Amino acid sequence: MSTNSKEPALNPSISLTPSPSPSPSQGETSPARRVQRVRHETRRRTLQVKRVEDLSPGLRRITLAGDELAGFVSASFDDHVKLIFDAGDGQARPAVMRDYTPRRHDAAAGELDIVFALHGDGPAAAWAAQATACQPLVVAGPRGSFVIPLDYDWHLLAGDETALPAIARRLEELPAGARAIVLLMVAPADRRPLASAADVRLQWVDDGAALLAAARALDLPAGEGYAWCAGEAALMAALRRVLVDEKGHDRHAIRAAAYWKQGAIAHHENLEA
Repeated sequence: MSTNSKEPALNPSISLTPSPSPSPSQGETSPARRVQRVRHETRRRTLQVKRVEDLSPGLRRITLAGDELAGFVSASFDDHVKLIFDAGDGQARPAVMRDYTPRRHDAAAGELDIVFALHGDGPAAAWAAQATACQPLVVAGPRGSFVIPLDYDWHLLAGDETALPAIARRLEELPAGARAIVLLMVAPADRRPLASAADVRLQWVDDGAALLAAARALDLPAGEGYAWCAGEAALMAALRRVLVDEKGHDRHAIRAAAYWKQGAIAHHENLEA
């Protein structure tokens, strides 16, 4: 298991700025003021499949490698890169792009892991289902990172299966002594142990209603905490309202992201108020 008790190393050429937040009153500290946004040089890289591994019936990990991976930086567990797929039908059509989380980047080994959900009929799932060694894939980004410090008193991580790679990566990063509450909506067949040195309280749920009910049932710990949520747009907006409006969590200490939206194609957005 890989754990990291320090902030991710940053390339000196990267532009780093604090996340904008309201000025705290005298004697108060805003949790959002410690979060940093990092900008990266955007590059397209043509990589090759090195390994393919089935993690569960519905999840496949594909390891990419290649000389062009040199200089790649992923400073946060919720970074996303664009995977660029050829239309593949022999027609002069634009390539298709989809956002994915870098599950693991090992600069020394020259490897990048991406985890794919195999269900559905989209271009990413179709490509992952037939991927074989040495097959090329174009990867662009990440354009930036949203770096959340490791030393909050507690961390809340919640989402559906699209958030699973990011949450798994974050749990591996949290050091011993950290406290994490995890709510995950994942099909039973795709549930598996998540490695972490932290004190983790993990709850699996079957659907969106159960996810919201689990959030409502939480007793949020005392101290400075940060909540991170990702998944379907409407569900994550509802989850954010539960945490902020119903549970009273600081609205400046939460990041809620829509990784997809029911009925939409290639949807990705950060959800605010």
